[in-house]
Amino acid sequence: MEEAVNSNFDSNKIIVALDYNNKEQALELSEKLDPSYCRLKIGKQLFTKYGPKIVDELHAMNFEIFLDLKFHDIPITVYKACMEAYKLGIWMLNVHLLGGKEMVSAAKEARDMVNKKSKIIGVTLLTSHNEESMSHLGMNTRADIVKKLSVIASDSKIDGVVCSPGDISSINTSKNSLEFITPGIRLSNDSNDHSKIYTPSIALDLGSSYLVIGRPITEAKDPMSIVEKIKLMI
Repeated sequence: MEEAVNSNFDSNKIIVALDYNNKEQALELSEKLDPSYCRLKIGKQLFTKYGPKIVDELHAMNFEIFLDLKFHDIPITVYKACMEAYKLGIWMLNVHLLGGKEMVSAAKEARDMVNKKSKIIGVTLLTSHNEESMSHLGMNTRADIVKKLSVIASDSKIDGVVCSPGDISSINTSKNSLEFITPGIRLSNDSNDHSKIYTPSIALDLGSSYLVIGRPITEAKDPMSIVEKIKLMI
């Protein structure tokens, strides 16, 4: 597998979500973007359809990749899956914190075995979960569950968590050094699949480390101009 170019993207906070159903669209969009301005997120749909090849092709374009597969299984299975994922040279991978500390620690061990410079992060609750859906699941308030899950992330010494910007304050009360990867970022009041709306500047003010942005960029006529506009906002 090809390795991504090792560039210094420390100030690169934008992650573009390639939520497409075919590789051609994903590659066409990526050709319009500058890898020094943003990273790319590959989710379940593209990876299931095209496998590691799509990662290699985007690495060849000098993009760093967040592989968004949300592993959640018994610890040994997640360990083996993470081993293979990190061998692809990815920048970041996520697992579900609901899998528990043993599973999360197994994922981190796999990362450490392959490449300690890559990131391992944990998913708290999906941004589509609101208080009503939490009640249907028989769970406590969102803030309480997110805080408890973030303790698993902190105790497992992984790099960060995926959460809504609105969850960060409850996580920060546990006084950890986690990074916050926040999806559901919008440039206007368009909620789509997320229960609340956060603009880039609001998300960063709340403590976001990285912004996962999809439709505002991928559906734009000039996606790179939107990326540049967001850069000015942050």
